[in-house]
Amino acid sequence: MSNALLSARGLVLRFGRIAALDGVDLDIWPGEVVAIVGESGSGKTTLLRALSGLVRPEAGSVTYAGQDVLAMGEAARRDLMRREWGFVHQNPRDGLRMGVSAGGNIGERLMAVGARHYGNIRAEATAWLQRVEIDPDRLDALPRTFSGGMQQRLQIARTLVTRPRLVFMDEPTGGLDVSVQARLLDLIRALVAELGLAVLIVTHDIAAARLLAHRIVVMRHGRVVEEGLTDRVLDDPQHPYTQLLVASVLAA
Repeated sequence: MSNALLSARGLVLRFGRIAALDGVDLDIWPGEVVAIVGESGSGKTTLLRALSGLVRPEAGSVTYAGQDVLAMGEAARRDLMRREWGFVHQNPRDGLRMGVSAGGNIGERLMAVGARHYGNIRAEATAWLQRVEIDPDRLDALPRTFSGGMQQRLQIARTLVTRPRLVFMDEPTGGLDVSVQARLLDLIRALVAELGLAVLIVTHDIAAARLLAHRIVVMRHGRVVEEGLTDRVLDDPQHPYTQLLVASVLAA
């Protein structure tokens, strides 16, 4: 039996005649960053949602730290997402409460795992704003007054404040300007390394995958067509589809 933190075997999910997942196997180890890459419709976001319990596959298994995720009830999965998992959405509005202050967004997650001392919660929220490069004077500002890049950094702070063991990220730099993307990627890389997180990140950005990931999983038509250490896959791709992906980046 492997000591993988998260393991999936034989995941199958169809939408009509389309096989979004077609027998997918995947392991994520403690402290490892794994990038899932592929074009739109390859199944990468569906895989992320299946692994994190947001959609239920028709067949296959998902285990986390020895627990059968698919057999869990809704309350148990919610507790897992509060305490040991985190999810960073592509659109930060999906991961933030826009009518709650920046500090309140971070504080809510701390309170969900048992924090009760108001002064300590506020101090922790202030410290995390600084860690994600947001002026702590914005602690009481509403997220809707933030730029897109600031909203994404706030969502990351809200997600990581409880130091989850495993974080799912769905295109975290999607829709941001190139200069904002670069700063955000550097921030994510530093925080992930500092906290020793396991991360599963979905991205269409090969450069982001190279910067962040120890290992890459390439998907096409719901199947994993290639996987391996990031530099090996990107510098010496074996599958024709991976070769096409890498070549399209070099030609851009």
